[in-house]
Amino acid sequence: MDVTIYGLKSCDTCRKAIRIIQNLGHCVTYIDVRTNGVGADKLAKFQCEFGNSLTNTRSTTWRDLSEAERTRPALQLLLEHPTLMKRPVIVAGDMLFLGWSKDVQEKFAEL
Repeated sequence: MDVTIYGLKSCDTCRKAIRIIQNLGHCVTYIDVRTNGVGADKLAKFQCEFGNSLTNTRSTTWRDLSEAERTRPALQLLLEHPTLMKRPVIVAGDMLFLGWSKDVQEKFAEL
């Protein structure tokens, strides 16, 4: 199965997910959101699927935003600051996953 992972190249969790998914025999395409960004249509789809969970309010980028900026719609913030997106976002066929938790890992083991 073809899998696309959206994340940061400096993210240990993203690198771990890529390695494990490849070892399971899947072909992985990696998109570094800092370098390549994420299209508005993709972000809207991710936002629809994950809601507020998509925005990483623990990130350095979030902490650097002013209080006024933080009140803006999440989709606008994510378009301007793609590093605010929790990661990895994994697209496997028509399935979407957020993060690399034990639950996500188990689902990939079953694919």
